[in-house]
Order: sequence, then C-alpha cells, then structure tokens
Amino acid sequence: MQILRPIASRDFAAFKQIAIESGHGFTSLPVDDQILQDKIARSEKSFSKTLSKPFDEGYVFVLEDSETGEIMGTTAIEAAVGMQVPLYHYHLGKTVHHSRTLDVYNTVDILSMCNDYTGCSEICTLFLREPFRKGLAGRFLSRSRFVFMADHSERFSETVIAEMRGVSDANGNSPFWKWLQEHFFSIEFPQADHLVGLGDKVFISELMPKYPIYANLLSEEAQAVIGKVHEKTKPALKLLQKEGFEHRGYIDLFDAGPTVEAKLKNIRTVQRSVVAHIEIRSDVTGKARAISNQGLANFKATFTDKCSYDEQSNTLFVDASVAKALALNNGDSVRTFTL
Repeated sequence: MQILRPIASRDFAAFKQIAIESGHGFTSLPVDDQILQDKIARSEKSFSKTLSKPFDEGYVFVLEDSETGEIMGTTAIEAAVGMQVPLYHYHLGKTVHHSRTLDVYNTVDILSMCNDYTGCSEICTLFLREPFRKGLAGRFLSRSRFVFMADHSERFSETVIAEMRGVSDANGNSPFWKWLQEHFFSIEFPQADHLVGLGDKVFISELMPKYPIYANLLSEEAQAVIGKVHEKTKPALKLLQKEGFEHRGYIDLFDAGPTVEAKLKNIRTVQRSVVAHIEIRSDVTGKARAISNQGLANFKATFTDKCSYDEQSNTLFVDASVAKALALNNGDSVRTFTL
C-alpha cells in the first residue's frame, strides 16, 4: 500500500536521492545536505505549530511503500510565500504605441518584474521517482495536497499558486536565461538556479533590469519559451488545469515557465471531496478512492479500491487493512474523493 505522510528526519537519505534524480531546473530540491536537512526540520516544526493564519511554514510529504519502506516520491506546500525572502516574477502585459498622425497602432508585450504573489500559498516539489510513474500514484500525489489544505484551511491562503518548470535542455540551459545572461548577468543558468534553491536571491534585485522589458527585443529562442513548460512538466500542468488552475501572465524570472493559480475553495478536488464516517468491514471492494485521515502531524493518506462509499448514509466502508494503515477506528471521519 502507498501511504502519503509528513516527512521525518529518518527520510533524509531518500530525500537526497530524490533531489539528485530531480535534475536541473528543480529549484526547490537542491542537492545540498544542509538545505535538505533544514527543509525536513522546518517541515516537522510546521506540522507541530498551533496556528490561526499562515506565515512562513513549509509542509513536506513523502509517498512510502508501506510493505518495503521505500520512498517513492515527495511533494510539498508553502503556506505563505515571499514573507521572509522576496518572491519575484515577471508579469506579461501589453503596452500600446499609437500615432493618429501617422496612422500607426502597435501592441507590444512587456515583461514587468513584480512581487504580486506575496502571501499566497504554493504547491511545490512534486516529484515521483521514475520506477513508480505508473497507475494512479502521480494523480494521487498531486491531488492529496488539496485535501490536506481543505482540512486545515486556516494554515493557508485563499489563493494557491504553482510555479511550473520552464523549458531547458539536457544540460539545464534555458533559452530565456541565455538572453538575460548576455545582457545583464555573467553566470550560467544552472548556477543561478542553484543559488535560488539555496535561498540566495539578493542577486536578483541587484542585477535584474528594473524597468519593463519589451518582449519583442528578446531573441526568437527566448520569446518562443515564454509561458511554456518543460516536456517532463506537461503532465503535472495538465493535472493542475483539470483542477481549475489558470495561467494569468506570471512567469519565472529565469526559465520563463508559467505560474498558475486558483482559489483554494474552487479547486476541483476540494469541491468534490467529501467528509464521511467510516465503517470497517472485511473484503470490501469498489471504485478506487483517495482517503485521508484528516490528521495534521499524524496525517496519512492512501488510495485503494478496498472501499465503497454510500452517499445516502455518507458512510465510507473500508477494508480493515486500509483502516489499520491510516490509523483509523470505526466511526472516525475521513476526507475522500474518487481517482
């Protein structure tokens, strides 16, 4: 059985292996022992806090094979971004150049640096290891974050964002960054990407152009990747679009990948999930469902077809093995949705 749970200090070795496998452009998982250990410690502290509103907490989860103990993947939620370290984006807007005398009317795309998403919650660090990218695991890993947020909504913002990985080649080089590097920087994209992962963003405010950039002045290669995602990120973007996330013109400063957003209450999984009481039975089967025990520090979730939901009585019948895996007893409440 695959169990999603909060990360713990014992998961460090597996967490580092995931960071290694995630490769270039996966800013939130730098291959740095101290930073990874700090992420785990911060997550453990965040889960233990008593809160009435979000500030700077970070919640990291791992997907574990309960039979082998192997860590299959990870995902995370940032409660409120930009509160301690500024969060920068470019916003893609338009400006008009009009001359009635010359009968000229031109609309030009411009990129303006901003901090518009400060205070929003962010879903991030979704990574499923290659051997486990089959079946429902990826969908479960992505959507389960939303039920955790729904059950603990006081810990999160009304607006949820996701920064999608932009276009880069096998060596981690970004066409968009190449243009910026030529005109404003003297470092390669992987180095800049690594610095951001380390939390060192001072160079952004020091070296980034302070005024809007006319997009048509960028190289053709750079213009072509604005708002586009990395090939490996397309499935994740499609999942989020099905959940109701939209791109509203905000892109990453370095690789021009899109940032998408949604209101927490409008996310499809939040709207379609139900809170039900459980009844433990033997040999129960039905449609595959995700089930969360609605916990905080003791949060656990899984997906299984060893369950059956009765809408009339609002009861979820679950197999004894599922109840044991999620530490549930008869009559306990769960949040569940179909996969």
